[in-house]
Amino acid sequence: MLGQGAFMNWFSTGGTQKSSLVTLDERGLIAGYVLDGKGGGAAVEWDTIRTWAPEKGALWLHLNRADKTVRHWLMNEAGIEKEVADALLAPDVRPRVVPTAKGLIVNLKGINLNPGADPEDMVALRCYLEGPRLITTRQRRIMAIDDIRLRIKQGAGPKDASDALVMIAHSLMVRIGHVLEEMGDAVDELEDELIAGHSAKLRDRLGMVRRRAVAVRRHLAPQREALTRLHMESSALIDDKDRLALREIADSTTRYVEDLDAVRERAAVLQDEWAGRLAEQQNRNSYLLAVVAGVVLPLTLITAVLGVNIGGMHEGHAGEDFWTLVCVLAGLGVAQIVLYRLMRWL
Repeated sequence: MLGQGAFMNWFSTGGTQKSSLVTLDERGLIAGYVLDGKGGGAAVEWDTIRTWAPEKGALWLHLNRADKTVRHWLMNEAGIEKEVADALLAPDVRPRVVPTAKGLIVNLKGINLNPGADPEDMVALRCYLEGPRLITTRQRRIMAIDDIRLRIKQGAGPKDASDALVMIAHSLMVRIGHVLEEMGDAVDELEDELIAGHSAKLRDRLGMVRRRAVAVRRHLAPQREALTRLHMESSALIDDKDRLALREIADSTTRYVEDLDAVRERAAVLQDEWAGRLAEQQNRNSYLLAVVAGVVLPLTLITAVLGVNIGGMHEGHAGEDFWTLVCVLAGLGVAQIVLYRLMRWL
């Protein structure tokens, strides 16, 4: 997960945080486990997958949908309907839950924390729960999956296939939650800068916060509906314990959507405040220039009419007439300033 204050670095660099699980098999089979029902599991390869049977224990497979071996296995060897295989291999998906004759298709989205990626360009996870087997596919790396793999290695992972689906959904939302919290902290920091008068590049940074909040919300809102439907789904594949956990995840997603709305509104208020202060400053400067022009223009008119044609000026020295004119102009300027103050123009 992102640490305290890490969002601003992630936010400004476009997403360069890396997972704590360094090694990751980028072949078609990214991860495969036969779960032992106690939180642990044994890693499997294709030979074991092809001979797996439900009585051997729950099976979780995490696959790279772009791999040719995976595509062939899903279409010909996995024993699933063609529409299910197509859903697991679909290039572009939205969060949704679709019951099938034998299981549940579940599409979820997660924050994109891959190096060099745009964080708001969320990554998609396609899931199919069928009895004691869970198949998940992706194309771009999903850091939340590393959390589940690490927990399985520690013996604190899912106990069955539906538990694995719930744990994956929870891990996705936890990472989103941390990012949204730090997004709120970023808005707090921008608000402090605005109050302190440090408004350099504030408009661009506020605009970036709003754009990314809108982009994340566009994916998170349908995910809220999908998780709500999942916990309400009357399927025997999900037990009461997992259903209760899904309800909590759906409630958290609803809160995250509300937090995103609050971030957008706060950023909009700050932009309006910044624009108001900028307009006020410009009006004040324009007003000051107008007052200065009002003082100087009459003096300019007098000197232009007289042409400062006073004795002694053309011979290189100024007489009493010159200094008298200077005093008259100075007195006129002071009188104008006093008049402006009495009229509350200054």
